Amino acid sequence: MNDTSIEQYKIRKEPYYQSQHQEVAFYEAAYQARLPVMIKGPTGCGKSRFIEYMAWKLGKPLITVACNEDMTASDLVGRYLLDAGGTRWLDGPLTVAARLGAICYLDEIVEARQDTTVVIHPLTDHRRTLPLDKKGELIDAHADFQLVISYNPGYQSLMKDLKQSTKQRFVALNFDYADVDVETGILARETGIDAGIAAKLVQIGGAARNLKGHGLDEGVSTRLLVYAATLMQKGIAAQSACRMALVDPITDDGDIRGTLYHAIDSVF
Repeated sequence: MNDTSIEQYKIRKEPYYQSQHQEVAFYEAAYQARLPVMIKGPTGCGKSRFIEYMAWKLGKPLITVACNEDMTASDLVGRYLLDAGGTRWLDGPLTVAARLGAICYLDEIVEARQDTTVVIHPLTDHRRTLPLDKKGELIDAHADFQLVISYNPGYQSLMKDLKQSTKQRFVALNFDYADVDVETGILARETGIDAGIAAKLVQIGGAARNLKGHGLDEGVSTRLLVYAATLMQKGIAAQSACRMALVDPITDDGDIRGTLYHAIDSVF
């Protein structure tokens, strides 16, 4: 791989990220030791943005994989492909990251099959190797390589959870939705909306999050609050924007919708 291959995975522009606690310092320490990191937290709370920010801050290439239930080990490590000249090997994203020395971010790893996630084990201990069984090659990970995974503990089940043999290979950072003042600032910074309006949106988000476990599987994410603010900036009335972004995507239950609609009407 040449320098151009590395450069295409670099993040050129600083992603906006508002630090909440000491997660930046904690992650930097983990990266310095090349420890694998697990990011845990609800959907839309900033896990992916944080990893993008840290890759930018450290000046390291970032390769992100959105995991899904159909993802196979070959999707991660690579496979042989047929072409006019016969067969050729194509590295998967995990292999590319291990060769180049990138941060490999496996987003929502619990969505992947457990037999697929086993392939990451040799990269997360003292070996730092990746066996390509189909190719008969053993890759020694680049000195700059780091593996990061994320998942939402709220969606855990017997069918969708990480094995202890996987969990105990990582250090972990727990994320949650930002404090009211911080989240208000994020909305204002991300969308340009007035801080007073942003505070009202955060108030509605808090009301929805209080219903988690009482009719809602998940609360309103910061991402959805940004969507609502964006719609308002495009001229959509506040109540309509909130219904579109904060209520209708997360529930089909009429009673819950009515409760949240009432909360919106009382704020706006």
